[in-house]
Amino acid sequence: MPSVHLVSDEEAPPVPAAPAATSSWMGWGYLAAGAVLLAVIGTWLVWFSASIQRQFQQEDIRASCQRVMPDTAERCYDTVVIQRGGVRR
Repeated sequence: MPSVHLVSDEEAPPVPAAPAATSSWMGWGYLAAGAVLLAVIGTWLVWFSASIQRQFQQEDIRASCQRVMPDTAERCYDTVVIQRGGVRR
Protein backbone atom coordinates (compact mmCIF):
# COMPACT_ATOMS: atom_id res chain seq x y z
CA MET A 1 0.00 0.00 0.00
CA PRO A 2 1.50 3.35 -0.98
CA SER A 3 1.93 6.01 1.69
CA VAL A 4 0.52 8.72 -0.59
CA HIS A 5 -2.99 8.66 -2.03
CA LEU A 6 -3.13 10.08 -5.51
CA VAL A 7 -6.26 12.08 -6.29
CA SER A 8 -7.44 12.31 -9.82
CA ASP A 9 -9.26 15.28 -11.33
CA GLU A 10 -12.59 13.45 -11.25
CA GLU A 11 -12.46 12.80 -7.51
CA ALA A 12 -11.83 16.37 -6.34
CA PRO A 13 -13.49 19.16 -8.29
CA PRO A 14 -11.83 22.58 -7.92
CA VAL A 15 -13.33 24.73 -5.21
CA PRO A 16 -12.98 28.51 -5.56
CA ALA A 17 -11.18 30.05 -2.62
CA ALA A 18 -13.20 32.58 -0.67
CA PRO A 19 -11.41 35.87 0.04
CA ALA A 20 -10.20 36.07 3.60
CA ALA A 21 -12.21 38.44 5.72
CA THR A 22 -9.87 40.90 7.42
CA SER A 23 -11.17 43.10 10.11
CA SER A 24 -10.29 46.74 10.50
CA TRP A 25 -8.48 45.82 13.71
CA MET A 26 -6.02 43.74 11.73
CA GLY A 27 -5.25 46.74 9.53
CA TRP A 28 -4.67 48.91 12.60
CA GLY A 29 -2.44 46.16 14.01
CA TYR A 30 -0.28 46.18 10.88
CA LEU A 31 -0.11 49.96 11.01
CA ALA A 32 0.92 49.94 14.68
CA ALA A 33 3.54 47.24 14.10
CA GLY A 34 4.96 49.21 11.18
CA ALA A 35 5.08 52.40 13.25
CA VAL A 36 6.89 50.64 16.09
CA LEU A 37 9.36 49.07 13.67
CA LEU A 38 9.96 52.44 12.03
CA ALA A 39 10.53 54.09 15.43
CA VAL A 40 13.02 51.40 16.48
CA ILE A 41 14.97 51.69 13.24
CA GLY A 42 14.95 55.51 13.42
CA THR A 43 16.11 55.51 17.03
CA TRP A 44 18.94 53.13 16.21
CA LEU A 45 20.03 55.29 13.26
CA VAL A 46 20.12 58.42 15.44
CA TRP A 47 22.11 56.60 18.13
CA PHE A 48 24.52 55.17 15.55
CA SER A 49 25.15 58.54 13.88
CA ALA A 50 25.77 60.20 17.28
CA SER A 51 28.20 57.43 18.17
CA ILE A 52 30.11 57.82 14.91
CA GLN A 53 30.22 61.61 15.31
CA ARG A 54 31.53 61.28 18.89
CA GLN A 55 34.20 58.85 17.72
CA PHE A 56 35.38 61.25 15.00
CA GLN A 57 35.50 64.12 17.47
CA GLN A 58 37.58 62.07 19.90
CA GLU A 59 40.02 61.17 17.14
CA ASP A 60 40.30 64.83 16.13
CA ILE A 61 40.97 65.90 19.72
CA ARG A 62 43.61 63.20 20.17
CA ALA A 63 45.33 64.14 16.90
CA SER A 64 45.33 67.84 17.84
CA CYS A 65 46.71 67.14 21.30
CA GLN A 66 49.37 64.85 19.88
CA ARG A 67 50.39 67.53 17.40
CA VAL A 68 50.50 70.39 19.95
CA MET A 69 51.70 68.60 23.09
CA PRO A 70 53.22 65.22 22.18
CA ASP A 71 54.68 64.58 25.64
CA THR A 72 51.39 65.20 27.52
CA ALA A 73 48.82 64.26 24.86
CA GLU A 74 46.69 62.18 27.22
CA ARG A 75 46.51 65.00 29.78
CA CYS A 76 45.62 67.44 26.99
CA TYR A 77 42.87 65.12 25.79
CA ASP A 78 41.42 64.81 29.30
CA THR A 79 41.45 68.59 29.75
CA VAL A 80 39.72 69.26 26.43
CA VAL A 81 37.06 66.61 27.08
CA ILE A 82 36.34 68.00 30.53
CA GLN A 83 36.15 71.57 29.21
CA ARG A 84 33.68 70.49 26.56
CA GLY A 85 31.50 68.81 29.17
CA GLY A 86 32.22 65.25 28.15
CA VAL A 87 32.92 62.29 30.36
CA ARG A 88 36.26 60.53 30.35
CA ARG A 89 35.72 56.99 29.00
